[in-house]
Amino acid sequence: MADATLPGAPVTTDAYAAAAAQLKARRRRRERAVNTLAYAVLIVIALIMLYPFYWTLITSLESTGNIYEAKILPAAVSLRNYAEMWRGTTVPFWRLILNSVIVCTLGVTLTVTLATLAAYPLAKMRFPGRDLIFYAILALMVLPNESGLIVNYITVIKLGLLQQTNPVLDAARQYLAIVIPGIASIVGLFLIRQAYLSVPLELIEAARIDGASELKIWRRIMVPLAMPTIAAFSIFEFVAYWNSFLWARVMLPDKNLMPLSAGLLELSGTFSTNSRAVMAGAVITIIPILIVFAFGQRYFMKGLEGAVKG
Repeated sequence: MADATLPGAPVTTDAYAAAAAQLKARRRRRERAVNTLAYAVLIVIALIMLYPFYWTLITSLESTGNIYEAKILPAAVSLRNYAEMWRGTTVPFWRLILNSVIVCTLGVTLTVTLATLAAYPLAKMRFPGRDLIFYAILALMVLPNESGLIVNYITVIKLGLLQQTNPVLDAARQYLAIVIPGIASIVGLFLIRQAYLSVPLELIEAARIDGASELKIWRRIMVPLAMPTIAAFSIFEFVAYWNSFLWARVMLPDKNLMPLSAGLLELSGTFSTNSRAVMAGAVITIIPILIVFAFGQRYFMKGLEGAVKG
Protein backbone atom coordinates (compact mmCIF):
# COMPACT_ATOMS: atom_id res chain seq x y z
CA MET A 1 0.00 0.00 0.00
CA ALA A 2 1.29 3.43 -0.89
CA ASP A 3 2.26 5.77 1.94
CA ALA A 4 -0.20 8.72 2.07
CA THR A 5 2.53 10.89 3.61
CA LEU A 6 4.88 10.68 0.64
CA PRO A 7 4.62 13.25 -2.16
CA GLY A 8 2.51 11.98 -5.00
CA ALA A 9 1.15 9.09 -2.96
CA PRO A 10 -2.60 8.40 -3.29
CA VAL A 11 -4.78 9.53 -0.38
CA THR A 12 -6.41 6.64 1.46
CA THR A 13 -10.02 6.40 2.66
CA ASP A 14 -8.84 6.62 6.26
CA ALA A 15 -7.12 9.93 5.56
CA TYR A 16 -10.31 11.32 4.01
CA ALA A 17 -12.33 10.17 7.04
CA ALA A 18 -9.85 11.72 9.48
CA ALA A 19 -9.88 15.04 7.61
CA ALA A 20 -13.68 15.04 7.50
CA ALA A 21 -13.85 14.31 11.23
CA GLN A 22 -11.47 17.19 11.96
CA LEU A 23 -13.57 19.55 9.83
CA LYS A 24 -16.76 18.46 11.62
CA ALA A 25 -15.11 18.91 15.02
CA ARG A 26 -13.91 22.41 14.11
CA ARG A 27 -17.37 23.27 12.76
CA ARG A 28 -19.02 22.03 15.95
CA ARG A 29 -16.62 24.05 18.12
CA ARG A 30 -17.26 27.13 16.01
CA GLU A 31 -21.04 26.63 16.23
CA ARG A 32 -20.85 26.14 20.00
CA ALA A 33 -18.82 29.32 20.37
CA VAL A 34 -21.27 31.30 18.22
CA ASN A 35 -24.29 29.86 20.08
CA THR A 36 -22.70 30.59 23.46
CA LEU A 37 -22.03 34.19 22.46
CA ALA A 38 -25.55 34.58 21.05
CA TYR A 39 -27.16 33.17 24.20
CA ALA A 40 -25.01 35.41 26.38
CA VAL A 41 -26.09 38.50 24.43
CA LEU A 42 -29.76 37.42 24.53
CA ILE A 43 -29.59 36.80 28.29
CA VAL A 44 -28.13 40.26 28.87
CA ILE A 45 -30.84 41.85 26.71
CA ALA A 46 -33.54 39.84 28.51
CA LEU A 47 -32.26 40.92 31.93
CA ILE A 48 -32.17 44.57 30.85
CA MET A 49 -35.74 44.36 29.57
CA LEU A 50 -37.16 42.34 32.47
CA TYR A 51 -35.54 44.20 35.35
CA PRO A 52 -37.94 47.22 35.22
CA PHE A 53 -40.88 44.83 35.61
CA TYR A 54 -39.11 42.98 38.40
CA TRP A 55 -38.24 46.26 40.10
CA THR A 56 -41.90 47.31 39.87
CA LEU A 57 -42.95 44.03 41.49
CA ILE A 58 -40.53 44.14 44.42
CA THR A 59 -41.22 47.84 44.99
CA SER A 60 -44.95 47.12 45.21
CA LEU A 61 -44.22 44.53 47.91
CA GLU A 62 -42.18 46.93 50.10
CA SER A 63 -43.71 49.13 52.76
CA THR A 64 -40.63 51.29 53.46
CA GLY A 65 -37.30 52.16 51.91
CA ASN A 66 -35.94 54.09 48.95
CA ILE A 67 -37.89 53.17 45.83
CA TYR A 68 -35.21 54.61 43.53
CA GLU A 69 -32.47 52.31 44.79
CA ALA A 70 -31.51 49.39 42.53
CA LYS A 71 -32.11 46.12 44.37
CA ILE A 72 -32.44 42.41 43.81
CA LEU A 73 -34.70 41.44 46.70
CA PRO A 74 -37.30 43.50 48.61
CA ALA A 75 -36.35 44.68 52.07
CA ALA A 76 -39.64 43.31 53.44
CA VAL A 77 -42.68 41.71 51.85
CA SER A 78 -46.09 43.24 52.52
CA LEU A 79 -49.45 43.38 50.73
CA ARG A 80 -50.37 46.71 52.30
CA ASN A 81 -49.79 48.60 49.05
CA TYR A 82 -52.25 46.36 47.22
CA ALA A 83 -54.86 46.91 49.90
CA GLU A 84 -54.38 50.69 49.72
CA MET A 85 -54.49 50.56 45.95
CA TRP A 86 -57.77 48.66 46.02
CA ARG A 87 -59.54 51.09 48.34
CA GLY A 88 -57.61 54.32 47.81
CA THR A 89 -58.54 55.53 44.31
CA THR A 90 -61.05 58.31 43.71
CA VAL A 91 -62.62 55.81 41.28
CA PRO A 92 -63.25 52.30 42.70
CA PHE A 93 -60.55 49.97 41.46
CA TRP A 94 -63.03 47.26 40.51
CA ARG A 95 -64.77 49.80 38.30
CA LEU A 96 -61.51 50.57 36.47
CA ILE A 97 -61.04 46.84 35.80
CA LEU A 98 -64.65 46.54 34.58
CA ASN A 99 -64.16 49.51 32.27
CA SER A 100 -61.03 47.93 30.78
CA VAL A 101 -62.83 44.62 30.21
CA ILE A 102 -65.70 46.38 28.42
CA VAL A 103 -63.35 48.52 26.32
CA CYS A 104 -61.20 45.52 25.36
CA THR A 105 -64.19 43.34 24.45
CA LEU A 106 -65.83 46.05 22.37
CA GLY A 107 -62.60 47.27 20.79
CA VAL A 108 -61.16 43.88 19.87
CA THR A 109 -64.48 42.69 18.41
CA LEU A 110 -65.00 45.75 16.22
CA THR A 111 -61.36 46.11 15.15
CA VAL A 112 -60.84 42.46 14.22
CA THR A 113 -64.18 42.28 12.38
CA LEU A 114 -63.44 45.41 10.36
CA ALA A 115 -59.88 44.29 9.53
CA THR A 116 -60.97 40.82 8.38
CA LEU A 117 -63.69 42.32 6.18
CA ALA A 118 -61.51 45.06 4.67
CA ALA A 119 -58.59 42.73 3.93
CA TYR A 120 -60.69 40.36 1.80
CA PRO A 121 -61.32 42.63 -1.23
CA LEU A 122 -57.75 43.96 -1.06
CA ALA A 123 -56.41 40.40 -1.24
CA LYS A 124 -58.78 38.39 -3.44
CA MET A 125 -61.02 40.75 -5.41
CA ARG A 126 -59.97 42.44 -8.64
CA PHE A 127 -60.95 46.05 -9.22
CA PRO A 128 -59.17 49.14 -10.60
CA GLY A 129 -56.80 50.81 -8.15
CA ARG A 130 -56.77 47.94 -5.64
CA ASP A 131 -53.02 47.97 -5.06
CA LEU A 132 -52.92 51.77 -5.10
CA ILE A 133 -55.55 51.89 -2.34
CA PHE A 134 -53.64 49.34 -0.28
CA TYR A 135 -50.31 51.17 -0.54
CA ALA A 136 -52.00 54.49 0.18
CA ILE A 137 -53.38 52.97 3.39
CA LEU A 138 -49.95 51.61 4.30
CA ALA A 139 -48.45 55.08 3.78
CA LEU A 140 -50.56 56.32 6.70
CA MET A 141 -48.43 54.20 9.06
CA VAL A 142 -45.75 56.92 9.00
CA LEU A 143 -48.10 59.22 10.93
CA PRO A 144 -47.88 58.99 14.74
CA ASN A 145 -51.06 58.18 16.62
CA GLU A 146 -50.90 61.50 18.45
CA SER A 147 -51.30 63.40 15.16
CA GLY A 148 -54.96 62.38 15.03
CA LEU A 149 -55.93 63.48 18.54
CA ILE A 150 -57.54 66.77 17.51
CA VAL A 151 -59.33 65.31 14.49
CA ASN A 152 -60.58 62.34 16.51
CA TYR A 153 -61.75 64.59 19.33
CA ILE A 154 -63.73 66.78 16.93
CA THR A 155 -65.18 63.67 15.27
CA VAL A 156 -66.29 62.23 18.60
CA ILE A 157 -67.96 65.51 19.52
CA LYS A 158 -69.71 65.75 16.12
CA LEU A 159 -71.02 62.20 16.59
CA GLY A 160 -72.51 63.24 19.92
CA LEU A 161 -70.64 60.59 21.89
CA LEU A 162 -69.74 62.98 24.72
CA GLN A 163 -73.28 64.10 25.44
CA GLN A 164 -74.51 63.57 28.99
CA THR A 165 -78.25 63.01 29.09
CA ASN A 166 -78.81 59.54 30.55
CA PRO A 167 -76.34 57.62 32.74
CA VAL A 168 -76.69 54.34 30.85
CA LEU A 169 -76.58 55.89 27.38
CA ASP A 170 -73.76 58.20 28.44
CA ALA A 171 -71.64 55.22 29.52
CA ALA A 172 -72.32 53.35 26.26
CA ARG A 173 -71.49 56.42 24.16
CA GLN A 174 -68.26 57.13 26.04
CA TYR A 175 -67.12 53.53 25.75
CA LEU A 176 -67.67 53.85 21.98
CA ALA A 177 -65.75 57.14 22.02
CA ILE A 178 -62.72 55.30 23.43
CA VAL A 179 -62.94 52.52 20.86
CA ILE A 180 -64.02 54.12 17.57
CA PRO A 181 -60.79 56.04 16.72
CA GLY A 182 -58.81 52.79 16.86
CA ILE A 183 -61.06 50.33 15.03
CA ALA A 184 -59.45 51.03 11.62
CA SER A 185 -56.14 49.24 12.18
CA ILE A 186 -53.60 49.46 9.35
CA VAL A 187 -51.37 46.82 10.96
CA GLY A 188 -54.30 44.42 11.21
CA LEU A 189 -55.29 45.08 7.61
CA PHE A 190 -51.74 44.30 6.46
CA LEU A 191 -51.35 41.13 8.55
CA ILE A 192 -54.71 39.63 7.60
CA ARG A 193 -54.33 40.56 3.93
CA GLN A 194 -51.00 38.72 3.88
CA ALA A 195 -52.71 35.68 5.40
CA TYR A 196 -55.52 35.86 2.83
CA LEU A 197 -52.99 35.92 -0.03
CA SER A 198 -51.86 32.41 0.94
CA VAL A 199 -55.37 30.99 0.43
CA PRO A 200 -55.55 29.18 -2.95
CA LEU A 201 -57.63 31.06 -5.49
CA GLU A 202 -59.10 27.76 -6.68
CA LEU A 203 -61.06 27.40 -3.43
CA ILE A 204 -62.66 30.80 -3.93
CA GLU A 205 -63.45 30.14 -7.60
CA ALA A 206 -65.02 26.79 -6.73
CA ALA A 207 -67.20 28.44 -4.09
CA ARG A 208 -68.29 31.12 -6.55
CA ILE A 209 -69.20 28.46 -9.12
CA ASP A 210 -71.33 26.76 -6.44
CA GLY A 211 -73.20 30.04 -6.00
CA ALA A 212 -71.70 31.20 -2.71
CA SER A 213 -71.84 34.94 -2.06
CA GLU A 214 -68.70 36.93 -1.29
CA LEU A 215 -69.78 37.31 2.32
CA LYS A 216 -70.26 33.56 2.64
CA ILE A 217 -66.84 32.92 1.05
CA TRP A 218 -65.30 35.32 3.56
CA ARG A 219 -67.05 33.66 6.49
CA ARG A 220 -66.68 29.99 5.49
CA ILE A 221 -63.29 29.96 3.75
CA MET A 222 -61.15 33.02 4.40
CA VAL A 223 -61.72 33.49 8.13
CA PRO A 224 -61.16 29.82 9.14
CA LEU A 225 -57.97 29.54 7.06
CA ALA A 226 -56.59 32.83 8.40
CA MET A 227 -57.62 32.15 12.00
CA PRO A 228 -54.04 31.90 13.42
CA THR A 229 -53.22 35.37 12.07
CA ILE A 230 -56.55 36.72 13.27
CA ALA A 231 -55.84 35.30 16.74
CA ALA A 232 -52.38 36.91 16.78
CA PHE A 233 -53.87 40.25 15.73
CA SER A 234 -56.54 39.91 18.43
CA ILE A 235 -53.78 39.58 21.03
CA PHE A 236 -52.12 42.74 19.69
CA GLU A 237 -55.39 44.64 19.92
CA PHE A 238 -56.16 43.35 23.42
CA VAL A 239 -52.83 44.69 24.65
CA ALA A 240 -53.42 48.03 22.89
CA TYR A 241 -56.91 48.54 24.31
CA TRP A 242 -55.95 47.27 27.76
CA ASN A 243 -53.16 49.86 27.87
CA SER A 244 -55.39 52.72 26.63
CA PHE A 245 -54.13 55.83 28.37
CA LEU A 246 -53.65 59.06 26.45
CA TRP A 247 -56.85 59.10 24.39
CA ALA A 248 -59.02 57.98 27.30
CA ARG A 249 -57.39 60.52 29.61
CA VAL A 250 -57.86 63.41 27.18
CA MET A 251 -61.33 62.62 25.98
CA LEU A 252 -63.45 61.12 28.77
CA PRO A 253 -65.44 63.64 30.81
CA ASP A 254 -66.52 60.99 33.34
CA LYS A 255 -63.63 59.60 35.42
CA ASN A 256 -65.76 56.65 36.49
CA LEU A 257 -65.56 55.29 32.93
CA MET A 258 -61.77 55.37 32.59
CA PRO A 259 -59.94 52.14 31.78
CA LEU A 260 -57.39 50.80 34.20
CA SER A 261 -54.23 52.34 32.70
CA ALA A 262 -55.77 55.82 32.59
CA GLY A 263 -57.29 55.37 36.05
CA LEU A 264 -53.89 54.72 37.60
CA LEU A 265 -53.25 58.45 37.32
CA GLU A 266 -56.02 58.94 39.86
CA LEU A 267 -54.15 56.51 42.08
CA SER A 268 -50.98 58.52 41.62
CA GLY A 269 -52.74 61.71 42.59
CA THR A 270 -54.22 60.15 45.68
CA PHE A 271 -50.93 58.66 46.83
CA SER A 272 -48.58 61.39 45.73
CA THR A 273 -46.09 60.39 48.46
CA ASN A 274 -46.70 56.64 48.23
CA SER A 275 -45.53 55.54 44.80
CA ARG A 276 -45.66 51.91 45.90
CA ALA A 277 -49.45 51.96 45.52
CA VAL A 278 -48.95 53.02 41.92
CA MET A 279 -46.51 50.15 41.47
CA ALA A 280 -49.09 47.74 42.87
CA GLY A 281 -51.63 49.03 40.36
CA ALA A 282 -49.12 48.62 37.53
CA VAL A 283 -48.51 44.98 38.55
CA ILE A 284 -52.25 44.30 38.51
CA THR A 285 -52.41 45.89 35.06
CA ILE A 286 -49.67 43.65 33.67
CA ILE A 287 -51.13 40.34 34.92
CA PRO A 288 -54.02 40.02 32.37
CA ILE A 289 -51.61 40.70 29.49
CA LEU A 290 -49.27 37.93 30.70
CA ILE A 291 -52.22 35.54 31.00
CA VAL A 292 -53.41 36.29 27.46
CA PHE A 293 -49.90 35.79 26.06
CA ALA A 294 -49.46 32.54 28.02
CA PHE A 295 -52.65 31.00 26.65
CA GLY A 296 -52.37 32.49 23.15
CA GLN A 297 -48.65 32.08 22.52
CA ARG A 298 -49.11 29.13 20.17
CA TYR A 299 -51.64 31.01 18.02
CA PHE A 300 -49.55 34.16 18.24
CA MET A 301 -46.40 32.56 16.80
CA LYS A 302 -48.31 30.57 14.18
CA GLY A 303 -50.25 33.67 13.13
CA LEU A 304 -47.17 35.80 12.65
CA GLU A 305 -45.46 32.99 10.73
CA GLY A 306 -48.46 32.66 8.42
CA ALA A 307 -48.61 36.40 7.83
CA VAL A 308 -44.91 36.56 6.94
CA LYS A 309 -45.17 33.59 4.56
CA GLY A 310 -48.24 35.10 2.92
